[in-house]
Amino acid sequence: MSHLAWACGVALLLGVAPARTQVIEFESNGLKFQTLTKSGVTVMFAHLPSHVNAYAIIQATVANGSPGPYVIRPEDFLFTRADGAVLRASAAESVVELLTEKGGRSDVLKLISEYEASLYGSDKVRTTNGYEQRREAALMAGPTKLRAAAAASAVAFVQTRLRPGESTDGAVFFDTDGKPLGTGHMVVRTNTDTFEFKAQ
Repeated sequence: MSHLAWACGVALLLGVAPARTQVIEFESNGLKFQTLTKSGVTVMFAHLPSHVNAYAIIQATVANGSPGPYVIRPEDFLFTRADGAVLRASAAESVVELLTEKGGRSDVLKLISEYEASLYGSDKVRTTNGYEQRREAALMAGPTKLRAAAAASAVAFVQTRLRPGESTDGAVFFDTDGKPLGTGHMVVRTNTDTFEFKAQ
């Protein structure tokens, strides 16, 4: 999905947010997305195909179409496995810390290419929204471990306060010891709503 198409999609979701109450599924660039709107807030995600270090990753987007501010954190994302086990997404700081300690050049390249492919629909960046600058800074950050941490910081979904009409995106990390998330469904619990997605 190109950045322009993504932006148009978010704008469309913001415009129709109050009417949406069911999970919508669609495919883009080989990834299966699910999106759900409650109280004017839209959450959209897709599983990324591989892992980085110990983490399975999803690409998540949140758009605030409500009349007031909205706070979202990566820890609000939960994955409920078919056996009932629940995995909570890791805080961005803990991911950066792990990649600082154990990250390598391959982790940096994998993280960047996976995220760009999900967000822009291509391995080549075609945007001027600031991500390219953050990515270049990450790759120039010095020692390999520092570059891994900087790359994670550039793409990680962090706690964000969205004003009405604003949206954010980022990679959400689940510590799975390097294994896929498996069969189950995503749940996003916030202080206002619970977003329950379809099983995959």
